Amino acid sequence: MRLPLLALLARGPAHGYELRQDLEQLLGAAYPQPNIGQIYVTLGRLEKSGLIEGEQVEQSGRPNKKIYHLTDAGREAVQAWFEETAEEPRVRDDFFMKLALAPQTGLADQIALINRQRRQYLNTMRTLSKLAAAEDRDHRISQLLFEGAMLHLQADLDWLERCQEELEEPG
Repeated sequence: MRLPLLALLARGPAHGYELRQDLEQLLGAAYPQPNIGQIYVTLGRLEKSGLIEGEQVEQSGRPNKKIYHLTDAGREAVQAWFEETAEEPRVRDDFFMKLALAPQTGLADQIALINRQRRQYLNTMRTLSKLAAAEDRDHRISQLLFEGAMLHLQADLDWLERCQEELEEPG
């Protein structure tokens, strides 16, 4: 949450509720929205680390609000984030570790693990399909997020199929 908030502040000062609204408008239902408490906690941490500065602004008839703006260090952090590439493919996968250790422990069956994980991925795909269908088709960013998640899930399902084929083959 840190870097997306910094990126939003790169275009200009804002307060926490504005940042939350901006995230909702940008990402739609495709991305789990943070609660406002999480946003303000994150803003507090960013301020303590010197990446943003907050300024109290008086409002007539309402409590003061705090407007945040990016510092030079914050702008450098956002620029560095945009220059980073995404992580390498998952090599340290929790499910794969379970699959590898199951025969050694005698506590779980590998094929049962695969089937349970497959059901989870299929349920997740159904949920994403419903969310994508309910989302505005013109919300391109949201639709791209849904599509990417579905493609990753399909690749995971294909990999599970490959694992099952390999494990069921006679040694």
